[in-house]
Amino acid sequence: MSVPRLPALALIAISVAIVSSACGAPGSRVADVIAPTHSSAVGSAPRVTTEPLTVPRATAAPANDPAPVVRPSPTSRAAATPAPTPKPPRKAFAMNLYRKGDYVAQFTFEWCVGASLQMALNMATDASKTSRANQKQLWEMAQARSSSPFGGANPRGWTAALNDLGIGPYELVSIPKFRDALQVAVHAIRETKRPVGLVMWRGRHAWVMSGFESIGDPRIHDEVKVTGIRVLDPLYPYGSGKWGPSPRPNALVSPATLARQFVIRDRGRANLGVPPGYLLVLPVKTQPGSQLADG
Repeated sequence: MSVPRLPALALIAISVAIVSSACGAPGSRVADVIAPTHSSAVGSAPRVTTEPLTVPRATAAPANDPAPVVRPSPTSRAAATPAPTPKPPRKAFAMNLYRKGDYVAQFTFEWCVGASLQMALNMATDASKTSRANQKQLWEMAQARSSSPFGGANPRGWTAALNDLGIGPYELVSIPKFRDALQVAVHAIRETKRPVGLVMWRGRHAWVMSGFESIGDPRIHDEVKVTGIRVLDPLYPYGSGKWGPSPRPNALVSPATLARQFVIRDRGRANLGVPPGYLLVLPVKTQPGSQLADG
């Protein structure tokens, strides 16, 4: 599996795990949930000669003589090497995988991963997964793959469930810097046309990144200026008293707004197999010959 190209100037330590955030184990309290909010992120022609052209007659080399060796001159060698094509200038670019009906709210305060899996399925396939029963099934699927001592669904289970649902490959990665994490995320969406999972609140919550706006096309430029991020928070409209309000579904938020809730996971009660950093449940390019399974 190949990981989307990283910015040329960034030295990013990416650790991969096969398998999300515990929005909470069954029965756990979410003390920081607040009342609904309604905030929006968001020369001249060549002369022709008539003189006859004299073509020299080809002469075969004597049988006992070695064949002549023709060595290209430095000038001819240079002329044979095409000059590199310069990259086009960076222009405004936008991409969004979200379609009306893709958003699903979590039915309980624990099922953020289940809702995020439903939204990923809706965007990556023609499926329409919105029911409570399906969300519960997907949450339990991620929970069973999480190996969490607290009974929740964490980023490892989230990643594994995406792969087992046939919309992968996905990998759990940790990136030391926020700016570099955005670069990796937009390149992945551009290359794979699949959403990115954002592990929010230092590992406590799950959002889905469905698109972005930038100066520069990630397919052309190694590094672009990310000006906006399309996000889906399954907890909308409740938000958090500690971390902030939930953006409306499909909101375009600025990097600064995202950074208030998408923060580095520097420690955690569960070992996710990755070092401290900004955690992404990242789609990677499909291997040759592989196919997406039915969602």
